[in-house]
Amino acid sequence: MAIDLTPQLAKKVYGGDGGSYYTWSPSELPMLNHGNIGAAKLALEKNGFALPRYSDSSMVAYVLQGNGVVGIVLPESEEKILTIKKGDALALPFGVVTWWYNKDDTELVVLFLGDTSKAHKPGEFTNFFLTGSNGIFTGFSNEFVGRAWDLEEEDVRTIVGSQLGKGIVKFDVNIKLPEPKADHRKGMALNCFEAPLDVDIKDGGRVVVLNTKNLPLVGEVGLGADLVRLDGSAMCSPGFSCDSALQVTYIVRGSGRVQVVGPDGKRVLETTLKAGNLFIVPRFHVVSKIANPDGMEWFSIITTPNPIFTHLAGSCSVWKALSPTVLQAGFNVDSKLEQLFRSKRTSDAIFFPPPK
Repeated sequence: MAIDLTPQLAKKVYGGDGGSYYTWSPSELPMLNHGNIGAAKLALEKNGFALPRYSDSSMVAYVLQGNGVVGIVLPESEEKILTIKKGDALALPFGVVTWWYNKDDTELVVLFLGDTSKAHKPGEFTNFFLTGSNGIFTGFSNEFVGRAWDLEEEDVRTIVGSQLGKGIVKFDVNIKLPEPKADHRKGMALNCFEAPLDVDIKDGGRVVVLNTKNLPLVGEVGLGADLVRLDGSAMCSPGFSCDSALQVTYIVRGSGRVQVVGPDGKRVLETTLKAGNLFIVPRFHVVSKIANPDGMEWFSIITTPNPIFTHLAGSCSVWKALSPTVLQAGFNVDSKLEQLFRSKRTSDAIFFPPPK
């Protein structure tokens, strides 16, 4: 039975004055369940504070919009407090406790994509909150909490029961959080707009790849990621992940068309992509995109920390590696057409500008 690959928008799960939390549901995007992938977005208004929590999944966070502060506590480590801004990517392994805060007028929006193979529910993140009306310690009796923290029962009731917010709250302007430290960003965050480009094709597009070299924590997360900016009407070469990885793609900006082809040459997806869409390319399927005149930008995770792609156009494609007689026999054409085919796309580009 074919799996529906139709791109989907996120839906709000909870929220209030401080902001909202959105997720993609496996019931609407079945590949989440099939591929053990989770996807969510956190949107914080001014003075919005996402209460401390940890997740049952490792993930990559990407700042889609705004500026803010994040607190990160790795297992058995001290808290790191980072300033974050649009374009920042962070790798969040298992067991990491985080909190998020927006002190600016512009909404802070963070995308989360991750691996749910060890999660409670395949295709979904489950967050465990340390505080709030649904915090972990609201489930323990006062006796257990009092003994754990060495507190009197009255103090336990005050500490556990005073925060009535759930997940996200809005701070009073008088509350002052710890100041971020510049050295805490090292090894924890990478800004995709400031990082060296891995691919830069004039009138074609640009790519920044996140891997174990520029963001070592992705090795612990077990995921790779990239930010792709495709210029207006340009094309991204047909290609596939040759190491059995899934590609999970979120459209950040712009719009365009996508086609995905699977076994037996069957086109399994042909649609228009727009900002906010999430879609998943199954293992070994070939995907290609063409941007609309306004261009298209997307952020993707790949379910391996150092992905390898095979491209099916350009000088670095597999076609250029195959011998002429093999191509003639494979396509059942004469040498003249084979030579014409081979003479095209002589650069090593993976992005092709629009025809002149």
